[in-house]
Formats: sequence, structure tokens, C-alpha cells
Amino acid sequence: MIRIRGLHKSFGGLEVLKGIDLAVERGQVVCVIGPSGSGKSTLLRCVNLLEEPTSGSVTVGGAEVTDPDVDIDRVRRRIGMVFQAFNLFPHLTALENLTIAQRRVLRRDKAEAVRIGRDTLRRVGLTDKETAYPAQLSGGQQQRVAIARALAMDPDLMLFDEPTSALDPELVGDVLAVMRALADEGMTMLVVTHEMSFAREVADRVVFMDDGVIVEEGGPEQVVAAPRHPRTRAFLTRVLDPAAARVSEADGERPAGRP
Repeated sequence: MIRIRGLHKSFGGLEVLKGIDLAVERGQVVCVIGPSGSGKSTLLRCVNLLEEPTSGSVTVGGAEVTDPDVDIDRVRRRIGMVFQAFNLFPHLTALENLTIAQRRVLRRDKAEAVRIGRDTLRRVGLTDKETAYPAQLSGGQQQRVAIARALAMDPDLMLFDEPTSALDPELVGDVLAVMRALADEGMTMLVVTHEMSFAREVADRVVFMDDGVIVEEGGPEQVVAAPRHPRTRAFLTRVLDPAAARVSEADGERPAGRP
């Protein structure tokens, strides 16, 4: 579904991606983890050309999105994307947020768009919120509406850019439950996340990035549970047990001979 070869991306003199090679097969869930600033979100945004690569190629479903002659709008219709921010129209209800793109981009009539919108809200557990405006919804509910909006376009592929990072901890579970259900249905998903439990339980493959390169890649039982690279181990220690990581750092800073 996705084939990335030799991908580089620079912003001025800053090289953010330094030669990424990655493949995502149809029906797979691939989670990308790593520290902030490692290039994860930039990689995701290059897949649907929200960021134009400096060099390299990206192919989605057989269409090379980096080809200057590609019909990128046509390719994007097959890709759903969910951002950290919810990006809902504040003046539209939840259902209207789901129907507007269906009608304007896919040219569905109002009745069909409403039917699909209601069915998609049901899939994310928000049947009773179709008339609510974004300001009347919790952060978790807004993110589920954003996921439903993407699903209403019948995508072949879903991209998630840290979809739970802006949520209160108690709201994260509802969003992850929706994403688990999508994985169970066979949706192809490329997910940038800090939710290690999700990566461990749902991902077919986990990719660890640092400083613009892929440091380690494999099944979650390897990368998350038993990482081989020291940089991966250090990152996961900080994420999974930050208190222990701080103690370890403090121990390392004590002068010789001090307890």
C-alpha cells in the first residue's frame, strides 16, 4: 500500500529525513515511535504530499505521489488522515462535519452523505452526538468525530499523527478503542504514536526513528519488548519508566566515591 524509497526532506539547512526506506503492506498496522523531533510527523505528511520531499519517492496504492504529473487530489481521496489537533469546523455539527467533504469532494447527494455520516458516527460510538457542535464535545469525542470524518470518505489507508497527544489521559482509551476496531477490520494504518501499549498490542510492525533515520524495525515483540539497538532501549526506558530513567541519570551524575 505504501512504498517509500530514499526519502529525504530538508527545511532550509535542516535535514529532517535522511534517507528513509519503508513499506506498509495492505491490511498492516505499522506504528512509528521515537523522540520528538525525530522526523516522524514529517514522514507521515510526505506520504500524502502535505510536505513535498526534497528527494526520494513515495508510492501509495501503485500511484507515485512524488511524480510531478500525479493527480494528487485523486490519490488523497484514498487516504484518510487524523491529526493531533482535531481540525473540525466549529460552526458545523458533528454530522455536518462528516457530510461536507462527502458532498463537495465525492459529489454524494445529501441523503447518501447523511446516511454514511450517521453510520460512521455509530462506528465510533457517537450516535447521540450528531447534532452537537465541537465546543460541546470532549477532546476524545472531537477526535473520534475527526476519525469518523476520515472514514466517511471510504479510504484505503489511514494515517494517524499522534491522535491522542492532545487528550487528557482518561480520554485516550476511547480513541484507541476505535483505532483497535479499525485494525481488526483490516484497515491499513500508519500510526505515529507515543502509546506503547497500542503499538505492542495492535501493530504488525513497529518502526523506531531517531534523528531522521530508522534505527530499528520489526515486530512489536522485538522492538518494544526486546529492542536490540541501545538507542531504542534508552528511549523505551524513558517512555515506559520515566522515574527509573531519572534515577539512573542521577546515579550517573554523582561524583566518584559518593553514595
